[in-house]
Amino acid sequence: MLRVKTKIKTSEVNGIGLFADQFIPAGTVTWKYDQGFDPHFTIEQFESLPDFTKETILTHGYFDHQLNVYILCSDDQRFINHSQNPNITSTPSEDVANKDIHPGDELTCDYSQYEQDWFERRDVDRSSFV
Repeated sequence: MLRVKTKIKTSEVNGIGLFADQFIPAGTVTWKYDQGFDPHFTIEQFESLPDFTKETILTHGYFDHQLNVYILCSDDQRFINHSQNPNITSTPSEDVANKDIHPGDELTCDYSQYEQDWFERRDVDRSSFV
């Protein structure tokens, strides 16, 4: 669940992005996994879903290797874009600002920080991302 005020809008990085709607000092937790808010799916549950639903989970969620479940972000966190030079440091359980983020700045993370095989699991070429 997001812990800071944000908004979504068109991104120069990719499609829709997540943008700060407040000043976020370095070290601030910006998002934290909340089991009661962010739904999770076992591998078996995920495999039984229709393909279009799997695609939604893979696009807007991630696989948590420690919990061995797919997690779908329920709020606008699902619009955070990947960057080789992110301003957010990510783990499967929380995101933290690694530098001051100003209102209007896009929040970005490195997808492979929270899911080490993010690109391989989706059969996506890492070089196609900024």
